[in-house]
Amino acid sequence: MKRFLKGLWKFLVGVKDALVLLVLLLFFGLIFAGLSGGKDKIPSGGAALVLDLNGSLAEQPADVSATDLISGGGGSDINQYRLRDVIRAVEAAADDDRVKAVVLDLDGFTGGGQAAISQVGDALDDVRAKGKPVLAFALAYDDASYLLASHASEVWMDPMGSVLTAGPGGSQLYYKGLLDKLGVTAHIYRVGKYKSYVEPYTRTEASPEAKEEDKALIDALWGRWQSEVAKARPKAHFADYLAQITSGQLPNTTLAQNAAAHGLVDQLGDRIAFGQRVAKIVGTPDKAAPGAYKAIQLADWVQANPVDTSGAAIGVLTVAGDIVDGKAPSGTAGGTSLADALGKAVAKGDLKALVVRVDSPGGSVTASDRIRSAILAAKAKGLPVVISMGNVAASGGYWVSTAGDVIFADPDTITGSIGVFGIIPTFEGALSKVGLSADGVGATPLSGQPDVLRGTTPVVDNLIQAGINQTYAHFTGIVAQARHMPVEKVDEIAQGRVWDGVTAKQIGLVDRFGDLDDAIDEAARRAKLDPDKVHPVYIERETSAFVRFIRMLTGNSSSTDDGTAAVGPFGALTQKPDLTLARALGDARRILTGPAVQARCLACGDEPPSPADVRAARAMMAKAAL
Repeated sequence: MKRFLKGLWKFLVGVKDALVLLVLLLFFGLIFAGLSGGKDKIPSGGAALVLDLNGSLAEQPADVSATDLISGGGGSDINQYRLRDVIRAVEAAADDDRVKAVVLDLDGFTGGGQAAISQVGDALDDVRAKGKPVLAFALAYDDASYLLASHASEVWMDPMGSVLTAGPGGSQLYYKGLLDKLGVTAHIYRVGKYKSYVEPYTRTEASPEAKEEDKALIDALWGRWQSEVAKARPKAHFADYLAQITSGQLPNTTLAQNAAAHGLVDQLGDRIAFGQRVAKIVGTPDKAAPGAYKAIQLADWVQANPVDTSGAAIGVLTVAGDIVDGKAPSGTAGGTSLADALGKAVAKGDLKALVVRVDSPGGSVTASDRIRSAILAAKAKGLPVVISMGNVAASGGYWVSTAGDVIFADPDTITGSIGVFGIIPTFEGALSKVGLSADGVGATPLSGQPDVLRGTTPVVDNLIQAGINQTYAHFTGIVAQARHMPVEKVDEIAQGRVWDGVTAKQIGLVDRFGDLDDAIDEAARRAKLDPDKVHPVYIERETSAFVRFIRMLTGNSSSTDDGTAAVGPFGALTQKPDLTLARALGDARRILTGPAVQARCLACGDEPPSPADVRAARAMMAKAAL
């Protein structure tokens, strides 16, 4: 006993010493951070603003824990860059003499939605209009990176690279065969001819209705992708290039030379040659390595150009990511989190109007309705409410949007998907495969239902389907009321069908085209304010000071390049298995941990999976390789 107590005492003393050491490290680290923050990180005499987008654009980046950062799990290969920060940085660069050029480093860029990329492209066009060059470099370009690069005045590519613009679309995993082998039964309840989210659990291939919907959406997005590239880069003969590479009759040149011959790129050269070109414009720092040039990192520039806080306050509530019940971190729209945050912001009495920025494929019906109710409560206080749709505002995302007085969207916004479904997995078949069974009695036919061990009963199936029908009726009802349409008309354009922004405007689901700034200006006008004399107040949870400090210490900054970009013209393709598995894990997580009744969209574009799902997928792939 004495030996045990002695050991316990040593352990407690060790814990105390470790905590003291950690506190001291944090204390001196914060002092260092404060001193460093006072230094001017903007080179004198002008420099290039570098958008080293080694990750994806996001309306609201997902939270990264301090543990992930310390362990390396928050590495730059899954970085997310806040869209409005990137746009603000580029807009500030257009009018600031300290920025002589803008550089797009797109080796590790993984996209973030066509609408988001187009908005950054518009900001880059403004830089060029002010007479400043925009230079892009990548080892190879795909759809997302080339769409952004097309807005550059000079497009560079490594001689070993290629332009692989395949267009949207691809395969979707279907789990029905696997579920049958495992003995898992997916009980499906839905309303909507086109509500295809449940099809992977009930079919081994897409239904004709789902393919029809997907084809219409893909054709619309791909057509506007090509139109944007043609407008931004008239010298690019993209149609001829695509026809040639898809015919299989390639000329006797390298892939890079072929892209240059068709005007898709201006110069072929490695990173050093590209750096030397930029250095001719902005200058070279002291003791520079080959290819170095005066540079301003994105994070430093964003910090040097904070949001203007003068004028009246317009609240901006961000509804980004999956909509879930309860509280949720940034990057996920928790019903309780957002309703509470909005309620507190409105209670302060400082807001003159409200903009709701929606970038979500939907999720929980109850969480969507709670967020909508909180918005309606703000409207009841006299605040004008304007909706601003990002890349996706579908299903639950559109449910939330019905609370607005007017809806803004981008032509490439994916919206609609007005439908409801429920999935309940049961495991009676899986139990029998291993010799297990379940039995029991109940007071009523509803006792113990839905029974995941023995399966559901017809009584319960009918009851749940009735609830789904009622929820769909409620959904179409609030859409009809908000959009001033007959319910019958809403039902025609609903049925779970997904629409692009242009079509959504034509059928009355969207009012106007415009970005977040346009929505803020409209909210100001509706509050009888001068749009030039207001500022946004973002109602969202910011990254904690502790996480920002750990990010600084570990070097996990969104403006750094750790060299993890894929190598070779087809290197980006090597990431496909990880991303596919990550999406499958995300599907499984939503079904197993999500609510029984959901309003969620399947055909909402090829969005990057969440960083958490990417980490889980890569861990599984690493174990499988052992």
